[in-house]
Amino acid sequence: MSSPLSKITPSALVVGYGSIGKRHVEILQKQGVDVAVFSRRTLSISGSFDDLSTALKINKPSYIVVANRTGEHLETLQELDRLQYKGKFLVEKPLFSDQQVYIPKSPEKIRVAYNLRYHPLIQRLRTALIGQKICTFQVYVGQYLPDWRPDTDYRKSYSADKNAGGGALLDLSHDIDYTTWILGGWERVAAQGGRVSDLEITSDDTFSLMLETPRCAHVLVHMNYLDRSSRREILVNTTTQTLKVDLVNGTFQIDNDQEYSTIERNETYTAMHEDMQTSAPEYACTYEQGMDLINLIAAARTAADKKIWIPK
Repeated sequence: MSSPLSKITPSALVVGYGSIGKRHVEILQKQGVDVAVFSRRTLSISGSFDDLSTALKINKPSYIVVANRTGEHLETLQELDRLQYKGKFLVEKPLFSDQQVYIPKSPEKIRVAYNLRYHPLIQRLRTALIGQKICTFQVYVGQYLPDWRPDTDYRKSYSADKNAGGGALLDLSHDIDYTTWILGGWERVAAQGGRVSDLEITSDDTFSLMLETPRCAHVLVHMNYLDRSSRREILVNTTTQTLKVDLVNGTFQIDNDQEYSTIERNETYTAMHEDMQTSAPEYACTYEQGMDLINLIAAARTAADKKIWIPK
């Protein structure tokens, strides 16, 4: 039986067929959507194209997922504009690998795939903080890069390549996104980061941001490629409560009361695609928010290099 999504999105095109592109294809197909793939590599799968113009003419997608390398996103968006694509599309995070001044023809139709916004524990935290005075907000995310994709040599992944848009700061920007989403944006940033380990990469393997935001003046976000035991945790102190979220172990804690919550592997992606098919997606990261996050990342790099605070 097809899902409601298949009735709204009869056909979709996924640009790029790496690990994340394959995941999007799998999820959309399970939702009953007719999915084609555009890749410059020759693929031995049905419904694949090596020319974007041909893919648009034959597949006629009403929904496009841009899931190629971060460093190729700008070229892809420009090409879709040139080919006069009129539908919605979702761009994998981060939007770009560096600051851009590009304004697409229809930015209101573009969203950025920060799927952790759809995680039940992130949404629960966001709801729990409504109306509260937030004193401190701390985020820690770490995962050992060589273990990240077990079937791939980490040294050949885009994560390892600075020029391809890799690095902890960009790769793990999910955690910067939900932080600024919950806290109303950002006002200024200080940072430290770079390559500090012996990993055979050209990208940064660790970064720490200290932020001031509209809802909290004391925000810390740390991300790295180094933790042998994966961690993704949030610790928030308000004037009345301490809240802890552990996304790896699936726990939500307020003061000393802890609850467990488990989700399926693709649940957040599925929810994101469903939200994208509504007339006004409720949680999806907008193009403007995605650009603002790229500006924050650029400011963090400058702050780390010059050891100064950078205002928005």
